[in-house]
Amino acid sequence: MGGPAPSDRTAFAPFRIGLGTHASNLFRLVVKELRSIRADPVMLCLVVYAFTFAVHSVASGASTEVRNLTIGVVDEDRSDLSRQIVSAFNPPLVKTVVPITPAEIDPAMDTGRLVFVVELPPRLQKDVLSGRPTEVQLGVDATAMTQAGNGSIYIQTIIAQEVARFAARSDLTDTAPVQVVTRAKFNPNLQTSWFTSVMQVINNITLLTVILTGAALIREREQGTVEHLLVMPLVPVEIMLAKVIANGLVILVGAGLSLVVVVEGWLGVPIAGSIALFLLGAGLYALAVAALGILLGTIASSMGQFGLLVIPILLLMQLLSGSSTPMESMPYWLQILVQTVSPTPHFVALAQAVLYRGAGPSVVWPQLVALVALGSVYFVFALARFRRVIFGA
Repeated sequence: MGGPAPSDRTAFAPFRIGLGTHASNLFRLVVKELRSIRADPVMLCLVVYAFTFAVHSVASGASTEVRNLTIGVVDEDRSDLSRQIVSAFNPPLVKTVVPITPAEIDPAMDTGRLVFVVELPPRLQKDVLSGRPTEVQLGVDATAMTQAGNGSIYIQTIIAQEVARFAARSDLTDTAPVQVVTRAKFNPNLQTSWFTSVMQVINNITLLTVILTGAALIREREQGTVEHLLVMPLVPVEIMLAKVIANGLVILVGAGLSLVVVVEGWLGVPIAGSIALFLLGAGLYALAVAALGILLGTIASSMGQFGLLVIPILLLMQLLSGSSTPMESMPYWLQILVQTVSPTPHFVALAQAVLYRGAGPSVVWPQLVALVALGSVYFVFALARFRRVIFGA
């Protein structure tokens, strides 16, 4: 009879409940968040697309390597050397070699039918045999900039190698005292899909974790369901942890399946290291970026505002992460700044070390420590903002 009023019991209940009650509340809130995700077909379709077709299309479509070229060849020498050079243009670099005349060069390049034209001059073999200087002209349509740059290097290398082999067989040159042999480790064929597929999975983890957590909070605020949580014996950290765990769990499952099914199975990219270690790092990384999503969700009052906030932040996180361009190419002060305030460079370094080079915990522990430290700071700051905006505390 002399006890506190019901409102007083509700107000002080969070301070009296034990660890088991906190765990039970957290479990029920996580289940609620998972059901909310399941009830949102648009968001589910976004997650499935991001970890399947988006990864495959970027890895297989946005390729910087040169393949299946159609090269026009003007052979005015018609010698053994010229035929040897032409026969060296083989797949996968060259799909078709088109013999053309000098008069057909300009029309073929003007219409875009040919990007490369090789002109083998008269007396090419005789000049090589006699040691006189000669030149082979390579015409390039530079409107296809990436293909033109990479392709011209490959074609020049092929021509130089064939001329050197022909000269060596003719005893015109001595064997070089030092021969440089290049072997590419971790990606022996230099296929861009091996790099872009994994980097796309990493970028999608960042994108979807921020969007899912922030959108979940914005949706509850717009629909008024967050007020229901305020009258329950819940503490802010339980509500925030539930959103982080539920959405992070969905992202980790999607990322793991994407690596196994899409990257390894569909694209045929070998995974050198432990996927479990990668997912551990991804879970720590998801803690930080999910806290960022919660933070942005407390700042924005609508889904439109949230989108406008997310776009520039995600662009900066991706461009300065080392996944698109090497960290070493950035100014030193910017490297220090980015690695201090953003968890993305540490996660990219961890993912590359584990998935490409097969690194273990003894190698990537600095990245794991950095993810824990930055994730904790992000979470504490976001929790303070969440408590003040949502609970008014």
